[in-house]
Amino acid sequence: MSKSLWGGRFEKSTDEMINEFQASINFDKRMYREDIEGSTAHAKMLAKCGIISPDDSKKIVEGLNKILQKIEAGDFEFKVELEDIHMNIEKALTDDTGDAGRRLHTARSRNDQVALDTHLYVRRQVKEIQKLIIEFQQTLINAAKKHSGIIFPGYTHLQRAQPVYFSHHLLAYFSMLQRDFERFSGVYKRADIMPLGAGALAGSTFPIDKNFVAEELNFSEIYSNSMDAVSDRDYILEFLSAASILMVHLSRFSEEIILWCSREFSFVELDDAHCTGSSMMPQKKNPDVPELVRGKTGRVFGHLLAMLTTVKALPLAYNKDLQEDKEGLFDTIDTIKFSLAVFSQIVAGMKINAENMRRAVEEDFSNATDVAEYLVKKGIPFRDAHAITGKLVHYGIEHKKYLTDLTLDEYKEFSPAFDEDIISVLKPESVVKNRNMNVEAAIIKATEKIKTNSETL
Repeated sequence: MSKSLWGGRFEKSTDEMINEFQASINFDKRMYREDIEGSTAHAKMLAKCGIISPDDSKKIVEGLNKILQKIEAGDFEFKVELEDIHMNIEKALTDDTGDAGRRLHTARSRNDQVALDTHLYVRRQVKEIQKLIIEFQQTLINAAKKHSGIIFPGYTHLQRAQPVYFSHHLLAYFSMLQRDFERFSGVYKRADIMPLGAGALAGSTFPIDKNFVAEELNFSEIYSNSMDAVSDRDYILEFLSAASILMVHLSRFSEEIILWCSREFSFVELDDAHCTGSSMMPQKKNPDVPELVRGKTGRVFGHLLAMLTTVKALPLAYNKDLQEDKEGLFDTIDTIKFSLAVFSQIVAGMKINAENMRRAVEEDFSNATDVAEYLVKKGIPFRDAHAITGKLVHYGIEHKKYLTDLTLDEYKEFSPAFDEDIISVLKPESVVKNRNMNVEAAIIKATEKIKTNSETL
């Protein structure tokens, strides 16, 4: 006869290898807090509805609190043969409280129990991730303030395109993170639906009170369909999708930082604390952290694809395949929390080489668009102005001169519309000023966004 808590129908115990294969305790034990929180609310509800006695409910709640204390003190033994966090906690509870503990699972299945735990866990992690996003956004604002006025080459196709303020460039990542924050708010909304009470798939014959449990656990909604409640993993898919997009942004930033701190660019230098050296080449200072973030991005993408593949052909309602939702989810949570935290440190410790940035916008033709727009303002059609400017650039390349090096006479060879003010128009300060990149106003607006974000947590 099987000794498992579910083993009444079985004559044999589960093979040890099968136990190892199907056990999830090695990774789902991190949800112990959520499992105890959910079971506590369930026990209180059972007593409120007269399904178990108040005395049994009290014993269960006290027993669960003792288990929580043991786990957090590192004094609890998790057993693989008990499969998962739910059975490990229930076994410890029944050992301690006897019949009271054995009554806890009344009107509940592991299907709706694990769904509840995961909803609670994702909900909590979303808030922690959003706090880290806010911290990184604040770091970007601080850096934008610190480096205000520094002119930097903006790129398209990785070719110098037009001068911009370095602060303006940094605040582009603030905007990306703001969208990430809002996406995670959507994830929270979909995770904020309570599945407990759905049972295995068809609810329960007991007169349970789902609303009471939802209030105890601060859920804003309850699943309207019991089969959907136990099989829904959309909120996990959304979490992994939001995490993947967040990692895209961090990976893009990583790529830029890696380029900027190379000898070829020499725009920034990372703090020694965020780099490593070479075991062979003494001169090396390697940007390992942004490289790792860039590399871990593929890992997060993989977890999203794996989850999509897992659920794409599952019939209703619950299937054991859904146990595969957690390892990728947990690893993604760890990865993005690490990446956000470490990126705040990288940006805060980054040294800026303003002289090299300035040289890059002076020794180039990235002010050519301003020449074309200058001519348009003189009444020349844009396409004609574009062609004239292109010829000017070609002339400059042939004569090894930049546009600010040309004389007025040289300009007039290409168009009589040029006047003495052309050189002042092409200075980097004029170029960025005329582009209406109001960094100060952008910083004020970004600071207001952070305040709003914080108020939602």
